Amino acid sequence: MCGIIGIVGQQGAHVNQLLYDGLTVLQHRGQDAAGILTDVDGHFRLRKSNGLVSDVFFKRHMLRLEGNVGIGHVRYPTAGSSSRAEAQPFYVNSPYGIALAHNGNLTNAEELGRFLRDECMRHINTTSDSELLLNALAVELGERSSALRIQGDPHMNIETVFGAVSAVNSRVRGGYACVSVISGYGLLAFRDPNGIRPLVYGQREFDGRTEYIVASESVAITALGFEIVRDVLPGEAIFISASGHFFSRQCSEPASYTPCIFEHVYFARPDSVIDGMSVYQSRLNQGQRLAERMLASWPDHDIDVVIPIPDSGRIAALQMAKALNLPYREGFVKNRYVGRTFIMPGQALREKSVRRKLNAIEHEFRGKNVLLVDDSIVRGTTSAQIIEMARDVGAAKVYFASAAPPVRHPNVYGIDMPAVNEFIANGRSIEQINQTIGSDRLFYQTLDDLIDVTLQPSSDVTAFDASCFNGEYITGDIDEAYLQKLDDARNDAAKGQSHADDAVIDLHNDEAL
Repeated sequence: MCGIIGIVGQQGAHVNQLLYDGLTVLQHRGQDAAGILTDVDGHFRLRKSNGLVSDVFFKRHMLRLEGNVGIGHVRYPTAGSSSRAEAQPFYVNSPYGIALAHNGNLTNAEELGRFLRDECMRHINTTSDSELLLNALAVELGERSSALRIQGDPHMNIETVFGAVSAVNSRVRGGYACVSVISGYGLLAFRDPNGIRPLVYGQREFDGRTEYIVASESVAITALGFEIVRDVLPGEAIFISASGHFFSRQCSEPASYTPCIFEHVYFARPDSVIDGMSVYQSRLNQGQRLAERMLASWPDHDIDVVIPIPDSGRIAALQMAKALNLPYREGFVKNRYVGRTFIMPGQALREKSVRRKLNAIEHEFRGKNVLLVDDSIVRGTTSAQIIEMARDVGAAKVYFASAAPPVRHPNVYGIDMPAVNEFIANGRSIEQINQTIGSDRLFYQTLDDLIDVTLQPSSDVTAFDASCFNGEYITGDIDEAYLQKLDDARNDAAKGQSHADDAVIDLHNDEAL
């Protein structure tokens, strides 16, 4: 999962600070690397490296990131390497100079790579499918390059840009949301035909001119003082010229409108609205429905208190406590300077990090029957450690509730999940999972309930991509051979090797910034 942002400010202004601030708002979507690229007088200025936004950009970088058009990216690695060469945005110098930042995953990356190498003679320097996507866009723009010109922005041949996006959509498959800069022309943003990965745009009036922003989540728009216009639709592309002229086009017939439901379970910030659906409301609803199911199956429960696993389990737990008419207590204090455990390579490192990440407040557990609530259970490593922590500080009984169903299948559209044999739910019943993580009783949300309570009347969405729960891949191109390759790339041994390779020196050296 990654976060992307693109901004077109008024001419003569610089968008570097806005991009930086926007990336800090999107930092939860990736903590492995960050990058900003701006376009000034037809020249790209790029700074990217591994680390948090605050670790990558310093005053000397910001001073050089001039220009009124720019894009930014925060990343964590999926199946690829986490070396600095994989940090985004990527750029190519032909045609025109094109840069791109991408959130998602292409499911036909191998096929696309062969096409670009063998038929288009494009050089791909990383293992990132984002670089493939950029080169595919460059090929399609290059074939239409004679028509790409500006004679005053209103007379621009916009058909060139949208025709290229249409061709890209017909060639690539998977989940993707992209922001791109065409040097000297403006900002392009587009979304996959299924709308799997989120993308929303906004605008604001500044000194009588309209400025535009595109981002992964609405919170990045509102936090920067812009107003949300709407989500980019599945298969839609928008183009904003450097002087602020806005164009939009449906560049693919929407195959479906099926955004990833895991955004509402875990990834998105609760103050975001995605595809017209409030993430906060979705998580409240998830807690409400799960509590109702618990009461129906266990009306004489002996739970004393509801305690969330911070942070993403907090909202569901709050509503569960209300529905169960039980006290809600904060029982864990989180160290915010430890990264997400489920994306850390190696089981031993994950297990160590859990106790560094959370500390239990003994008073809230001693002698009580506690219900711990989390957004989901993936490997179960964290859950087992937390349950053990609760017992260590005196909990009499420890019950556990997951606001999501069991995760049994890999996500192929841009969320980094483990190999299938590392899922706690792989080959286990709920009772077996309960025994494995050491809880006294375990409750899962059903998939039907999750979908039902996440959908909201304010949205046009009628279904979700829920492939990590049901194994149904909406792009229709996923077979066992693909899943086996993905499994080989995502197991702990493979990830350990990718991190070991970080020391290799590569050609993507931007230290001149």
